[in-house]
Parts: sequence; structure tokens; C-alpha cells
Amino acid sequence: MPCSAVTLSLATITSIIAVALLAIAFATDNWLYIEVRRTNIQNFLSRNSDVQSQALLDAVNSKYFYYTRTKGLFRTCFPKERPPTLKLYLSPVETYCSNINYYIPDENNETKDFTDDAWTRLHMGRSMVALFIISFFAVFAAFCTGVTGCWRRSPGNITATAILMLLACLLSAGAMGLWHGVEYYEKEKQVGEEFYQQWSTLLQDNTTIFYDWGFALGWLGVFSCLGGSLLFFFGSCCLQAEKDREQLDNVQYIVPVYPQKQQYAYAGYPVPPQQYSGPYYTTGSAYGPYNY
Repeated sequence: MPCSAVTLSLATITSIIAVALLAIAFATDNWLYIEVRRTNIQNFLSRNSDVQSQALLDAVNSKYFYYTRTKGLFRTCFPKERPPTLKLYLSPVETYCSNINYYIPDENNETKDFTDDAWTRLHMGRSMVALFIISFFAVFAAFCTGVTGCWRRSPGNITATAILMLLACLLSAGAMGLWHGVEYYEKEKQVGEEFYQQWSTLLQDNTTIFYDWGFALGWLGVFSCLGGSLLFFFGSCCLQAEKDREQLDNVQYIVPVYPQKQQYAYAGYPVPPQQYSGPYYTTGSAYGPYNY
């Protein structure tokens, strides 16, 4: 089997897997799992009857960040208990969720009191979503050039497909990097009461945050895009080598034709005597060598 056929088949399968992984990661709500041990918090507060403990107990029963939740790019979902004060809806996977607000548009001017850190986090979140969307457009363009290249066996089209897949890889990797930037700001900067730095010490001590399977799918999709791009580059080289070999084989079957030297006599231009083997006639012998 030709090298190009095997390589292009592997590249196509890898690219399809990459697109599937990125699409699932983009849509899922399982990038972070934030586990809150509410029972420990409630038991601790019930043993203390001071005013501060009572205020914290009210917050535990009303604020959503005192509940176990999963977080994706667009939604925060509550797989266990649900906060009574937050408006929730049932997601496609039968989980109660609320949308993450990127303030597009900011109709009520809710961002007017944002700090510089909060603005930086918001801009990174918006850019992250935009880069993911652009990477999907790059994959769609790669699909078009890839189908054309395989149909026409065109190394140029396959190379274009490899470049587009590499572009999709870089865009999605940039989006993943921005997601890590958002996560860093939410954990290390003062960007709102619902984020780690402004939590009470009791909440911080009884909360565990770890990456979920959606995050893993996102990075697997990035590396699969890179693998598909490299395979397309290699397939283009194989296809070009096979076409060069076919042209070389075709040249060997061409019969060379050499021009031959022939003498032609045209009217008004007699053949020179030294090249003429027949009898020579003078101008006076109109009827042959003898006159009668």
C-alpha cells in the first residue's frame, strides 16, 4: 500500500478524533470540580452561636459558592444540593445549572465597579471563547482542503490542510492557555466574593478544587490536532515523492525520435553533380544523350 494512502488515512482519523474531543470539551460543564464539605461547615458553625457564625451560617444556606459544583466554559452546575437563591435551569445532561456571565452585552452596566484584575479576567474569558470558535472555523477549512486534496491527489492541497490543522492546534492551545489564566485570576486575585481569595477561611479549608474530565479532553484535542497536522505534512511529502516517481517511470517509456538527414530537390534548384548518381544531361541534349 502506498505511503501516502496510509499516512493520509491516519491523518484523517486523528483529525476527526481531535475535532470530537475539542467539541465535547467546549460544550461540557466538567472542567473544574469544586467539592464543598457543607456538613463540616455546618457542624462547625452550629457549635458557635456568636453573630459572625450566624452570618456565615446564613451565607452557607444562600450563597452558591458554598455548594458542590462543576464548572465549564459557559455554565456552573450543581450535581448534588442546589442553592435556593440562584435561578437554575435543567441542562441537556439533566443537571441544574446557571450560566457564566461574560457581560456580552453589558446592558445594565454591571461592570462599572470592576477592578483591574476583574477586567483582566473578563477579557481573558471572552478571548478564550473567541479562540475556540476560530479554531473550529480553521478545522472546517482544513476539512474542505483535505477532501479536495485527497480527491485530486494534490500535495499542495494536503500541505494547506496541514497548515490549517496546525493553525487550529495553535488557536485551541492559546484558548487553553487563556483558560488557565482565568483560573489563576479566580484563585489568586481579588476578582469577586464568589472566588477563592475572598472566601472565608472556613470555606477555603473545607473546599477541594481539581481538574475534571472536560479539561483533560481539551488538552487531548489540542495534541490530536498537532498529530493530525504532522501526519498531513508527512502525507504531502509521500504524495509528492510518489508523483515524482510516476513521472520518472513514464519518461523511461518514451521512445526517442532523432531527425534524419535527407536530400530533396526542388524546382529551380538542381541537385549538385557530386551527390547525383544518374546520367548527367547537358542543356543541349533535350531528348537524351544522343541527338538524331
